[in-house]
Amino acid sequence: MITREKSQKGELQLHLVIDGKTWQEAVEKSYEKNKGKYSIQGFRKGKAPRKVIEKNYGDTVFYDDAFESLVTEEYGKFLDENPDVEPSDYPRTVLNSMTDDGLDVTLKVTLMPEVKLGKLEFNIKKAKASVTEKEIEGELKKFVESQARFEESKDPAEMGDFVVMDFAGRVKGELFEGGTAKDYRLELGSHSFIEGFEEGLVGVKAGEKRTVKVTFPAAYPAENLAGQDAEFECDVKKVEKKKLPQLNDKLVSFATEFANLEEYKASIKAKLLSQKEEANERKLENDLIEQATKDASVDIPKSMIEHEKEHNIADFENRLRYQNIKLKDYLNYIGKSEEEYNKEQLAEAEIGLKTRLVLQKIIKDNNLQITHEEFHEKLHQIADKQNKTCHEVEEGLSDYEISYIQNDLLMNKLIAFLKSKNK
Repeated sequence: MITREKSQKGELQLHLVIDGKTWQEAVEKSYEKNKGKYSIQGFRKGKAPRKVIEKNYGDTVFYDDAFESLVTEEYGKFLDENPDVEPSDYPRTVLNSMTDDGLDVTLKVTLMPEVKLGKLEFNIKKAKASVTEKEIEGELKKFVESQARFEESKDPAEMGDFVVMDFAGRVKGELFEGGTAKDYRLELGSHSFIEGFEEGLVGVKAGEKRTVKVTFPAAYPAENLAGQDAEFECDVKKVEKKKLPQLNDKLVSFATEFANLEEYKASIKAKLLSQKEEANERKLENDLIEQATKDASVDIPKSMIEHEKEHNIADFENRLRYQNIKLKDYLNYIGKSEEEYNKEQLAEAEIGLKTRLVLQKIIKDNNLQITHEEFHEKLHQIADKQNKTCHEVEEGLSDYEISYIQNDLLMNKLIAFLKSKNK
Protein backbone atom coordinates (compact mmCIF):
# COMPACT_ATOMS: atom_id res chain seq x y z
CA MET A 1 0.00 0.00 0.00
CA ILE A 2 1.21 3.49 -0.86
CA THR A 3 0.75 6.50 1.41
CA ARG A 4 1.75 10.13 0.89
CA GLU A 5 4.58 11.18 3.16
CA LYS A 6 5.49 14.73 2.23
CA SER A 7 5.72 17.01 -0.74
CA GLN A 8 8.02 19.85 -1.54
CA LYS A 9 8.43 22.11 -4.53
CA GLY A 10 8.05 19.95 -7.61
CA GLU A 11 8.38 16.61 -5.79
CA LEU A 12 6.07 14.23 -3.94
CA GLN A 13 7.44 11.56 -1.60
CA LEU A 14 5.48 8.33 -1.22
CA HIS A 15 5.88 5.39 1.15
CA LEU A 16 5.22 1.87 -0.12
CA VAL A 17 4.90 -1.07 2.29
CA ILE A 18 4.36 -4.62 1.01
CA ASP A 19 3.50 -7.41 3.46
CA GLY A 20 5.40 -10.71 3.48
CA LYS A 21 2.61 -12.77 1.88
CA THR A 22 2.22 -10.37 -1.08
CA TRP A 23 6.01 -10.18 -1.47
CA GLN A 24 6.44 -13.97 -1.55
CA GLU A 25 3.62 -14.28 -4.10
CA ALA A 26 5.41 -11.73 -6.31
CA VAL A 27 8.69 -13.65 -6.02
CA GLU A 28 6.88 -16.89 -6.95
CA LYS A 29 5.35 -15.15 -10.00
CA SER A 30 8.82 -13.96 -10.99
CA TYR A 31 10.09 -17.55 -10.72
CA GLU A 32 7.28 -18.86 -12.96
CA LYS A 33 7.94 -16.11 -15.51
CA ASN A 34 11.74 -16.40 -15.60
CA LYS A 35 12.58 -20.03 -14.76
CA GLY A 36 13.06 -20.85 -18.45
CA LYS A 37 16.10 -18.56 -18.56
CA TYR A 38 18.16 -20.73 -16.21
CA SER A 39 20.07 -23.92 -17.08
CA ILE A 40 20.57 -26.38 -14.22
CA GLN A 41 22.42 -29.66 -14.73
CA GLY A 42 20.06 -32.61 -14.35
CA PHE A 43 16.94 -30.61 -15.22
CA ARG A 44 15.35 -29.71 -18.52
CA LYS A 45 15.36 -25.96 -19.15
CA GLY A 46 12.44 -24.36 -17.34
CA LYS A 47 11.80 -27.42 -15.16
CA ALA A 48 14.20 -26.77 -12.27
CA PRO A 49 12.48 -26.07 -8.91
CA ARG A 50 12.75 -22.58 -7.48
CA LYS A 51 14.90 -23.70 -4.53
CA VAL A 52 17.40 -25.35 -6.89
CA ILE A 53 17.73 -22.22 -9.04
CA GLU A 54 18.13 -20.06 -5.92
CA LYS A 55 20.80 -22.41 -4.60
CA ASN A 56 22.77 -22.11 -7.85
CA TYR A 57 22.19 -18.43 -8.64
CA GLY A 58 21.59 -16.91 -5.21
CA ASP A 59 18.63 -16.59 -2.84
CA THR A 60 17.63 -13.21 -4.33
CA VAL A 61 17.80 -14.22 -8.00
CA PHE A 62 14.10 -13.44 -8.55
CA TYR A 63 13.92 -10.39 -6.27
CA ASP A 64 14.71 -7.66 -8.83
CA ASP A 65 11.95 -8.67 -11.22
CA ALA A 66 9.46 -9.17 -8.37
CA PHE A 67 10.38 -5.76 -6.95
CA GLU A 68 9.93 -4.01 -10.31
CA SER A 69 6.57 -5.71 -10.91
CA LEU A 70 5.18 -4.87 -7.48
CA VAL A 71 6.32 -1.24 -7.50
CA THR A 72 4.92 -0.71 -11.01
CA GLU A 73 1.59 -2.31 -10.05
CA GLU A 74 1.17 -0.42 -6.77
CA TYR A 75 2.28 2.88 -8.26
CA GLY A 76 -0.20 2.44 -11.11
CA LYS A 77 -3.02 1.88 -8.61
CA PHE A 78 -1.98 4.98 -6.68
CA LEU A 79 -2.09 7.16 -9.83
CA ASP A 80 -5.54 5.78 -10.76
CA GLU A 81 -6.82 6.68 -7.28
CA ASN A 82 -5.10 10.08 -7.21
CA PRO A 83 -5.77 11.87 -10.52
CA ASP A 84 -4.46 15.12 -9.01
CA VAL A 85 -0.92 13.68 -9.10
CA GLU A 86 0.73 14.35 -12.48
CA PRO A 87 4.21 12.76 -12.57
CA SER A 88 6.74 13.90 -15.15
CA ASP A 89 8.56 10.57 -15.15
CA TYR A 90 8.75 7.17 -13.48
CA PRO A 91 9.59 7.68 -9.77
CA ARG A 92 13.02 7.23 -8.26
CA THR A 93 12.95 4.36 -5.77
CA VAL A 94 14.81 4.11 -2.46
CA LEU A 95 14.79 0.63 -0.94
CA ASN A 96 14.56 0.90 2.85
CA SER A 97 14.33 -2.85 3.49
CA MET A 98 13.74 -6.10 1.59
CA THR A 99 13.27 -9.28 3.63
CA ASP A 100 11.07 -12.39 3.61
CA ASP A 101 8.65 -10.35 5.72
CA GLY A 102 8.09 -7.81 2.95
CA LEU A 103 9.26 -4.57 1.39
CA ASP A 104 9.64 -1.01 2.58
CA VAL A 105 10.23 1.48 -0.25
CA THR A 106 10.30 5.25 -0.62
CA LEU A 107 9.17 6.64 -3.99
CA LYS A 108 10.26 10.12 -5.03
CA VAL A 109 7.98 11.48 -7.74
CA THR A 110 8.94 14.51 -9.81
CA LEU A 111 5.69 16.33 -10.54
CA MET A 112 4.70 18.15 -13.69
CA PRO A 113 5.35 21.84 -13.03
CA GLU A 114 2.54 24.38 -13.07
CA VAL A 115 2.38 26.39 -16.28
CA LYS A 116 1.04 29.95 -16.25
CA LEU A 117 0.34 31.18 -19.77
CA GLY A 118 0.59 34.74 -20.98
CA LYS A 119 -2.28 36.50 -22.76
CA LEU A 120 -1.75 34.63 -26.04
CA GLU A 121 -2.14 37.80 -28.06
CA PHE A 122 0.51 38.36 -30.72
CA ASN A 123 1.56 41.07 -33.10
CA ILE A 124 4.10 39.27 -35.28
CA LYS A 125 4.47 40.24 -38.92
CA LYS A 126 5.31 37.63 -41.55
CA ALA A 127 8.13 38.63 -43.88
CA LYS A 128 7.19 39.27 -47.50
CA ALA A 129 8.78 36.93 -50.02
CA SER A 130 10.66 38.31 -53.02
CA VAL A 131 13.15 36.96 -55.56
CA THR A 132 16.09 38.92 -56.99
CA GLU A 133 17.65 38.62 -60.45
CA LYS A 134 20.90 37.58 -58.76
CA GLU A 135 19.16 34.59 -57.17
CA ILE A 136 17.69 33.56 -60.53
CA GLU A 137 21.12 33.87 -62.15
CA GLY A 138 22.54 31.65 -59.42
CA GLU A 139 20.02 28.92 -60.23
CA LEU A 140 20.77 29.25 -63.96
CA LYS A 141 24.47 28.85 -63.21
CA LYS A 142 23.75 25.61 -61.33
CA PHE A 143 21.68 24.41 -64.27
CA VAL A 144 24.51 25.09 -66.75
CA GLU A 145 26.96 23.33 -64.41
CA SER A 146 24.68 20.28 -64.33
CA GLN A 147 24.84 20.08 -68.13
CA ALA A 148 28.62 20.26 -68.30
CA ARG A 149 30.62 17.75 -70.34
CA PHE A 150 34.07 16.49 -69.42
CA GLU A 151 36.75 15.93 -72.04
CA GLU A 152 40.15 14.32 -71.66
CA SER A 153 42.99 16.81 -71.66
CA LYS A 154 46.78 16.77 -71.68
CA ASP A 155 46.83 20.06 -69.73
CA PRO A 156 47.60 20.22 -65.98
CA ALA A 157 44.66 19.52 -63.64
CA GLU A 158 42.97 22.47 -61.98
CA MET A 159 40.32 22.78 -59.28
CA GLY A 160 36.98 21.72 -60.80
CA ASP A 161 38.63 19.14 -63.10
CA PHE A 162 38.26 15.39 -62.69
CA VAL A 163 41.27 13.13 -62.21
CA VAL A 164 41.05 9.38 -62.90
CA MET A 165 43.77 7.48 -61.03
CA ASP A 166 44.98 4.48 -59.07
CA PHE A 167 46.23 5.27 -55.59
CA ALA A 168 47.70 3.50 -52.58
CA GLY A 169 47.96 5.13 -49.14
CA ARG A 170 50.52 4.25 -46.49
CA VAL A 171 50.93 5.13 -42.83
CA LYS A 172 54.41 4.47 -41.41
CA GLY A 173 55.19 2.64 -44.63
CA GLU A 174 52.29 0.19 -44.32
CA LEU A 175 49.17 0.02 -46.50
CA PHE A 176 45.96 0.57 -44.54
CA GLU A 177 42.39 -0.61 -45.06
CA GLY A 178 40.40 1.64 -47.40
CA GLY A 179 43.52 3.46 -48.57
CA THR A 180 43.80 1.93 -52.07
CA ALA A 181 41.65 2.17 -55.19
CA LYS A 182 41.77 1.54 -58.95
CA ASP A 183 40.39 3.88 -61.64
CA TYR A 184 39.05 6.26 -59.00
CA ARG A 185 37.43 9.38 -60.48
CA LEU A 186 37.90 12.38 -58.19
CA GLU A 187 36.68 15.93 -58.66
CA LEU A 188 39.32 18.36 -57.42
CA GLY A 189 37.71 20.81 -55.05
CA SER A 190 34.85 18.49 -54.08
CA HIS A 191 36.33 17.97 -50.57
CA SER A 192 35.67 14.26 -50.92
CA PHE A 193 39.07 13.39 -49.44
CA ILE A 194 40.84 14.64 -46.34
CA GLU A 195 42.22 18.16 -46.38
CA GLY A 196 45.30 18.57 -48.56
CA PHE A 197 44.78 15.54 -50.80
CA GLU A 198 42.93 17.24 -53.65
CA GLU A 199 45.13 20.33 -53.44
CA GLY A 200 48.14 18.03 -53.78
CA LEU A 201 46.93 16.89 -57.21
CA VAL A 202 46.58 20.36 -58.72
CA GLY A 203 48.95 20.64 -61.70
CA VAL A 204 49.23 16.90 -62.32
CA LYS A 205 49.01 15.62 -65.92
CA ALA A 206 47.71 12.39 -67.44
CA GLY A 207 50.36 9.66 -67.26
CA GLU A 208 52.13 11.32 -64.30
CA LYS A 209 52.81 9.74 -60.90
CA ARG A 210 52.71 11.88 -57.80
CA THR A 211 53.11 11.35 -54.05
CA VAL A 212 50.64 13.34 -51.98
CA LYS A 213 51.41 13.82 -48.28
CA VAL A 214 48.56 14.49 -45.84
CA THR A 215 47.76 14.29 -42.13
CA PHE A 216 44.55 12.67 -40.90
CA PRO A 217 42.48 14.85 -38.50
CA ALA A 218 42.91 14.12 -34.79
CA ALA A 219 39.18 13.27 -34.56
CA TYR A 220 39.19 10.98 -37.63
CA PRO A 221 36.60 8.17 -37.09
CA ALA A 222 39.17 5.38 -37.72
CA GLU A 223 41.24 5.50 -34.52
CA ASN A 224 44.25 3.80 -36.15
CA LEU A 225 44.51 6.70 -38.62
CA ALA A 226 43.53 9.66 -36.39
CA GLY A 227 46.32 12.25 -36.31
CA GLN A 228 48.65 10.09 -38.45
CA ASP A 229 50.81 11.32 -41.35
CA ALA A 230 50.12 9.46 -44.60
CA GLU A 231 51.55 9.25 -48.11
CA PHE A 232 49.46 8.41 -51.17
CA GLU A 233 51.16 7.15 -54.32
CA CYS A 234 48.92 8.35 -57.16
CA ASP A 235 49.11 7.04 -60.73
CA VAL A 236 47.11 9.54 -62.82
CA LYS A 237 45.52 8.00 -65.91
CA LYS A 238 43.29 10.84 -67.11
CA VAL A 239 42.61 14.51 -66.56
CA GLU A 240 39.13 15.58 -67.61
CA LYS A 241 38.35 19.26 -68.19
CA LYS A 242 34.90 20.71 -67.68
CA LYS A 243 33.18 22.11 -70.80
CA LEU A 244 30.16 24.29 -70.07
CA PRO A 245 27.42 24.62 -72.71
CA GLN A 246 26.01 27.97 -73.77
CA LEU A 247 22.84 28.98 -71.96
CA ASN A 248 20.16 29.51 -74.62
CA ASP A 249 16.72 28.36 -75.79
CA LYS A 250 18.19 25.26 -77.43
CA LEU A 251 19.83 24.03 -74.20
CA VAL A 252 16.70 24.71 -72.15
CA SER A 253 14.35 22.94 -74.58
CA PHE A 254 16.74 19.95 -74.74
CA ALA A 255 17.35 19.54 -70.99
CA THR A 256 14.06 20.71 -69.42
CA GLU A 257 10.30 20.62 -69.96
CA PHE A 258 10.29 24.30 -70.97
CA ALA A 259 10.29 25.63 -74.53
CA ASN A 260 12.69 28.52 -74.03
CA LEU A 261 14.91 30.38 -71.59
CA GLU A 262 12.29 32.94 -70.56
CA GLU A 263 9.80 30.23 -69.58
CA TYR A 264 12.52 28.47 -67.59
CA LYS A 265 13.50 31.69 -65.79
CA ALA A 266 9.85 32.30 -64.91
CA SER A 267 9.60 28.78 -63.46
CA ILE A 268 12.76 29.34 -61.39
CA LYS A 269 11.33 32.57 -60.02
CA ALA A 270 8.03 30.87 -59.13
CA LYS A 271 9.84 27.99 -57.43
CA LEU A 272 12.11 30.29 -55.39
CA LEU A 273 9.16 32.45 -54.43
CA SER A 274 7.20 29.42 -53.25
CA GLN A 275 10.19 28.19 -51.21
CA LYS A 276 10.62 31.59 -49.58
CA GLU A 277 6.91 31.91 -48.80
CA GLU A 278 6.98 28.49 -47.17
CA ALA A 279 10.12 29.40 -45.20
CA ASN A 280 8.50 32.66 -44.04
CA GLU A 281 5.39 30.74 -42.98
CA ARG A 282 7.54 28.31 -40.94
CA LYS A 283 9.38 31.25 -39.36
CA LEU A 284 6.10 32.88 -38.39
CA GLU A 285 4.98 29.64 -36.76
CA ASN A 286 8.26 29.31 -34.87
CA ASP A 287 8.06 32.96 -33.79
CA LEU A 288 4.53 32.44 -32.43
CA ILE A 289 5.62 29.37 -30.45
CA GLU A 290 8.70 31.21 -29.18
CA GLN A 291 6.62 34.22 -28.07
CA ALA A 292 4.01 32.03 -26.35
CA THR A 293 6.81 30.23 -24.50
CA LYS A 294 8.58 33.47 -23.58
CA ASP A 295 5.38 34.99 -22.15
CA ALA A 296 4.63 31.91 -20.02
CA SER A 297 5.90 31.19 -16.53
CA VAL A 298 7.10 27.67 -15.68
CA ASP A 299 9.23 26.61 -12.72
CA ILE A 300 10.80 23.38 -13.98
CA PRO A 301 12.45 21.11 -11.35
CA LYS A 302 16.20 20.72 -11.82
CA SER A 303 15.89 16.93 -11.80
CA MET A 304 13.48 17.11 -14.73
CA ILE A 305 15.87 19.30 -16.74
CA GLU A 306 18.80 17.02 -15.90
CA HIS A 307 16.84 13.95 -17.02
CA GLU A 308 15.91 15.66 -20.29
CA LYS A 309 19.54 16.63 -20.87
CA GLU A 310 20.75 13.05 -20.30
CA HIS A 311 18.08 11.74 -22.68
CA ASN A 312 19.11 14.21 -25.40
CA ILE A 313 22.80 13.39 -25.02
CA ALA A 314 22.12 9.64 -25.16
CA ASP A 315 20.05 10.13 -28.32
CA PHE A 316 22.85 12.14 -29.95
CA GLU A 317 25.44 9.54 -28.94
CA ASN A 318 23.35 6.82 -30.61
CA ARG A 319 23.21 8.82 -33.84
CA LEU A 320 26.99 9.32 -33.73
CA ARG A 321 27.44 5.60 -33.11
CA TYR A 322 25.75 4.83 -36.44
CA GLN A 323 28.59 6.81 -38.04
CA ASN A 324 31.23 5.01 -35.92
CA ILE A 325 32.05 8.25 -34.11
CA LYS A 326 32.48 8.61 -30.36
CA LEU A 327 31.09 11.67 -28.58
CA LYS A 328 34.55 12.40 -27.15
CA ASP A 329 36.08 12.44 -30.65
CA TYR A 330 33.25 14.62 -31.97
CA LEU A 331 33.83 17.18 -29.20
CA ASN A 332 37.56 17.19 -29.95
CA TYR A 333 36.81 17.78 -33.62
CA ILE A 334 34.59 20.81 -32.95
CA GLY A 335 36.97 22.12 -30.27
CA LYS A 336 34.57 21.91 -27.34
CA SER A 337 35.16 20.56 -23.84
CA GLU A 338 32.82 18.06 -22.20
CA GLU A 339 31.97 20.67 -19.57
CA GLU A 340 31.01 23.24 -22.22
CA TYR A 341 28.91 20.67 -24.09
CA ASN A 342 27.04 19.61 -20.95
CA LYS A 343 26.34 23.23 -20.05
CA GLU A 344 24.94 23.89 -23.53
CA GLN A 345 22.82 20.75 -23.43
CA LEU A 346 21.41 21.69 -20.02
CA ALA A 347 20.31 25.08 -21.36
CA GLU A 348 18.79 23.51 -24.49
CA ALA A 349 16.98 20.91 -22.39
CA GLU A 350 15.39 23.64 -20.26
CA ILE A 351 14.23 25.57 -23.34
CA GLY A 352 12.89 22.42 -24.99
CA LEU A 353 11.04 21.35 -21.85
CA LYS A 354 9.48 24.75 -21.30
CA THR A 355 8.31 24.91 -24.92
CA ARG A 356 6.76 21.44 -24.72
CA LEU A 357 5.01 22.15 -21.41
CA VAL A 358 3.62 25.47 -22.64
CA LEU A 359 2.24 23.92 -25.84
CA GLN A 360 0.64 21.08 -23.85
CA LYS A 361 -0.98 23.66 -21.57
CA ILE A 362 -2.36 25.64 -24.54
CA ILE A 363 -3.78 22.44 -26.04
CA LYS A 364 -5.39 21.43 -22.73
CA ASP A 365 -6.80 24.86 -21.82
CA ASN A 366 -8.31 25.39 -25.26
CA ASN A 367 -9.58 21.82 -25.63
CA LEU A 368 -7.76 21.29 -28.92
CA GLN A 369 -8.51 17.75 -30.08
CA ILE A 370 -8.34 15.67 -33.25
CA THR A 371 -11.71 14.38 -34.38
CA HIS A 372 -12.34 10.97 -35.91
CA GLU A 373 -13.24 12.69 -39.20
CA GLU A 374 -9.98 14.70 -39.27
CA PHE A 375 -7.90 11.58 -38.65
CA HIS A 376 -9.63 9.66 -41.43
CA GLU A 377 -9.34 12.58 -43.82
CA LYS A 378 -5.57 12.37 -43.31
CA LEU A 379 -5.67 8.63 -43.92
CA HIS A 380 -7.52 9.25 -47.21
CA GLN A 381 -4.76 11.65 -48.27
CA ILE A 382 -2.11 9.01 -47.48
CA ALA A 383 -4.15 6.35 -49.29
CA ASP A 384 -4.43 8.50 -52.42
CA LYS A 385 -0.65 9.00 -52.52
CA GLN A 386 0.03 5.28 -52.04
CA ASN A 387 -2.78 4.18 -54.40
CA LYS A 388 -4.41 2.17 -51.61
CA THR A 389 -7.76 2.13 -49.85
CA CYS A 390 -8.15 3.94 -46.55
CA HIS A 391 -8.76 0.58 -44.84
CA GLU A 392 -5.52 -0.86 -46.24
CA VAL A 393 -3.53 2.12 -44.95
CA GLU A 394 -5.11 1.96 -41.47
CA GLU A 395 -4.53 -1.80 -41.21
CA GLY A 396 -0.85 -1.36 -42.04
CA LEU A 397 -0.15 1.39 -39.50
CA SER A 398 1.73 0.63 -36.28
CA ASP A 399 0.73 2.24 -32.97
CA TYR A 400 3.75 4.54 -33.31
CA GLU A 401 2.70 5.64 -36.81
CA ILE A 402 -0.88 6.29 -35.67
CA SER A 403 0.41 8.35 -32.76
CA TYR A 404 2.73 10.27 -35.10
CA ILE A 405 -0.15 11.17 -37.45
CA GLN A 406 -2.36 12.24 -34.55
CA ASN A 407 0.40 14.40 -33.04
CA ASP A 408 1.09 15.98 -36.42
CA LEU A 409 -2.59 16.86 -36.86
CA LEU A 410 -2.76 18.22 -33.32
CA MET A 411 0.33 20.37 -33.92
CA ASN A 412 -1.28 21.79 -37.07
CA LYS A 413 -4.40 22.63 -35.07
CA LEU A 414 -2.27 24.29 -32.39
CA ILE A 415 -0.45 26.39 -35.00
CA ALA A 416 -3.78 27.44 -36.52
CA PHE A 417 -4.99 28.47 -33.07
CA LEU A 418 -1.86 30.59 -32.44
CA LYS A 419 -2.22 32.22 -35.86
CA SER A 420 -5.80 33.15 -35.02
CA LYS A 421 -4.43 35.10 -32.04
CA ASN A 422 -1.94 37.02 -34.18
CA LYS A 423 -3.01 40.56 -35.00
